[in-house]
Amino acid sequence: MFSKVLVANRGEIALRVVRACHDLGIEAVAVYSEADVTSMHVAEADEAVCIGLPMSTKSYLNIDAIIDAAKKSGAEAIHPGYGYLSEKADFAQACEAAGIVFIGPTPENLRLAGDKIAAKTIMQKAGVPVIPSSAGGVVSLEEALAIGADIGYPVMVKASGGGGGRGIRICADAAQLAEEFSVAKMEARAAFGNDEVYIEKVIENPRHIEFQIMADTFGHTLQLGERECTIQRRYQKLIEEAPSPFLTPELRDAMGQAAVKAAQAVAYVNAGTIEFLVNPEGKFFFMEVNSRIQVEHPITELTTGIDLVREQVLVAGGEALSFDENDIQKYGWAIECRINAEDPDKNFLPSPGTIDNYKVPGGYGVRLDTHLYQGYELPIFYDSLVAKLVAYDRTRQGAISVMKRALQELSIGPVKTTIPFHLTIMDDPDFLKGEFDTSFVERYLTDDDEEE
Repeated sequence: MFSKVLVANRGEIALRVVRACHDLGIEAVAVYSEADVTSMHVAEADEAVCIGLPMSTKSYLNIDAIIDAAKKSGAEAIHPGYGYLSEKADFAQACEAAGIVFIGPTPENLRLAGDKIAAKTIMQKAGVPVIPSSAGGVVSLEEALAIGADIGYPVMVKASGGGGGRGIRICADAAQLAEEFSVAKMEARAAFGNDEVYIEKVIENPRHIEFQIMADTFGHTLQLGERECTIQRRYQKLIEEAPSPFLTPELRDAMGQAAVKAAQAVAYVNAGTIEFLVNPEGKFFFMEVNSRIQVEHPITELTTGIDLVREQVLVAGGEALSFDENDIQKYGWAIECRINAEDPDKNFLPSPGTIDNYKVPGGYGVRLDTHLYQGYELPIFYDSLVAKLVAYDRTRQGAISVMKRALQELSIGPVKTTIPFHLTIMDDPDFLKGEFDTSFVERYLTDDDEEE
């Protein structure tokens, strides 16, 4: 096993990995930009290396600086967390070339996951249901219009190299597709350095449900159950829960088997997520592979009792999974609310500033993953996620009650946060009944505006 691991990330996920390393008796090396010198992940690591200026391109996305920091610190492995370089095959390849273990999937896994078209082709051949779409990249508007007419509207134009909900344009008809096609290609090039797009049928009123995968190098590929990620805004997840209130035992079993089949089809290694869309009739479709630890991994940890980050490190260190299928006993219900430093009353405008008032929740069933502390100044350069509040209980209603209490206890000020928004959702009748789809938040916000 490793004696020292470098964590190539920041914020709460960097702190989460540092703690997992310490639990394994491994020294942790933090990297930080000049804007993050006072961040908690820096303070809690055994050592820390400054890797550049505040802008991500000059620090957390600087492969050479991170590899250099690992070499100088003597770290044998690098954990990328999520975001930044976590899904970059070039980074995993650079680690390999430098003799440093990348704690995550193989470069081949990452390249395939990043190529949405190739991934769908492989899944189709493996017998995993996929969303009707173009067979490959679409070059011309004429080709796009022909595909739209063939698979039926509405369709979406998606960046082949996209992810995280970016690079997507929904078109209700041929006229809108004609307007959006060239715009989508320009956006794809600007965001991902690749203007290739493909056309995919829109699954109307879907649920977004993903399955957690863990796989080692000894041929063991296991799924640890699903997470419902349907409550989202502009394709960005806001609330996740495990298990899903929608799935029947039969559908859960079928999707779990498909998730394992999908992972095995690409010889997947380490932690990953197989993402599905499910229509109101319960028909499910493969959407993509997320080849990293997910923001919402804590709810799977609470409902299975398995430390996913610990398993990532062990697998990367050459060990087999520490559990088998019989050890995966799912119990209870967990809900995660992503707490962002944003003002919901001002169209979720980012709200940076110094944390002068800070009170954390406690009691049964509460977990808080965060890098905040009293007096911490939120940098303006990064994502607005500041905490992940997780509630756990035996039942869904119990978990909602715990979450409401925890949200009421959690105080982060004077910056604005999404805490009030989450409290409102926890009281929504449709949410309480588990009756929602991916348009829930957009309709919810529109209804609120109309009432005002």
